[in-house]
Amino acid sequence: MSKSTQLRILTIVMVMVAALFATTGVAQAQATRTWVSGVGDDANPCSRTAPCKTFAGAISKTAPCGEIDVLDPGGFGALTITKCISIETDDASVAGVLVSGTNGFVIAAGASDVVMIRGLTFDGLGTGLSAIKIISAGAVFVEECWINHFNGNGANTGAGIDIEPTAPTTNLNVSLREVKIRDNAGAGTFGIVVKPAGGITVKATLDNVDVENNAGGLRAEANSQVSVRNSQFSSNTGNGVISNGGIISLEGTMVANNGSNGVVSQSGGQVRVSNGSIFDNTGIGLFNNAATVISFGNNSLRGNGGGDTSGAINNVGQQ
Repeated sequence: MSKSTQLRILTIVMVMVAALFATTGVAQAQATRTWVSGVGDDANPCSRTAPCKTFAGAISKTAPCGEIDVLDPGGFGALTITKCISIETDDASVAGVLVSGTNGFVIAAGASDVVMIRGLTFDGLGTGLSAIKIISAGAVFVEECWINHFNGNGANTGAGIDIEPTAPTTNLNVSLREVKIRDNAGAGTFGIVVKPAGGITVKATLDNVDVENNAGGLRAEANSQVSVRNSQFSSNTGNGVISNGGIISLEGTMVANNGSNGVVSQSGGQVRVSNGSIFDNTGIGLFNNAATVISFGNNSLRGNGGGDTSGAINNVGQQ
C-alpha cells in the first residue's frame, strides 16, 4: 500500500472519529433531564453527580421538552425560555430566582411549546420587573410558586405574572395553581395582568391563587378569558379584580380590604361572580362601569366603603 493511500485512509479514520465524538458531545449537551445545585458549576454537564449552577447554564444542555430539576437549595438566576421545558423542585429544596432591575423568567417559546414551572421562589428585591413574563408559548403551567418584591414594567403590567403574548402565539393557555403573589408594589401595576396583543386569545385558569398586598390584584384585557376559583385578592392598594375588556369568572373567591374597588367590569368587559365574598373594600364592592356584571345570587357583600354595588347587576340566579 502506497504512503498516499495510507494517508488517505488515516485521514478518513480521523474524520470518522471526530464525527463520533461530536455526536457524543451533542447527545451529552441535550440530556432529557439535567440538574442544578447551589454548589454546582455551569462548566459541568448538569448531570445529577455533576450539576450546573444556574438555570441558564442548564437549559442549553437540556433537550426540548426535557426537565431541569433542583438538587439542593440555592439561587439559580434569571432565565429566558425559548423551548418546551419543565423546571421543577420538590418541597425539600428552596429554589430561588433573585433578580434586580430585570425580569425573573421570560417565556418566549414556540407557538406549540409547553412550559411547566413548579416549586420556585421569585424575589425582585424591590427593583425587579416581572417575576414571570409570558411573550409566546402554546401553554404555560405555574404551580406552587411564591412571588415577592417586583415592581412591574410600567402601569397596567403584571409585577408578579405578566401575560402579554405576541406572535407567533395565536392561542395561549395559562394555568396558575397554588401560586402566592405578595408585596409587589410598582405604581399602577397588578399582581397578575392578562393583556394579549391583537388577534391573540388567552385562556387562563387560576386555582388557589393568593394575590395580596400588591399595587393591584388581577387585570384582564380584551381577548382574555380568566377563570378563578378558591382564590383571594386582598389588601392591594388599588383594585382587587378588574376586567378591562376581558371576561373574568370568579367562583368561591374572596375580594377584600383592597384600597380601591373590589371587583370592576369596564371597557366592554364582563365579570361573572358565584359564591363570592366581597368585603370591606375602600371603594365599591361590585362595580359595573358601563360594561357587564353577572351575579348568580349566592354572593356575600358587606362593608364596602363606596357601596356594595354600583351599576346594573344582572342577577341570573343559580342554574
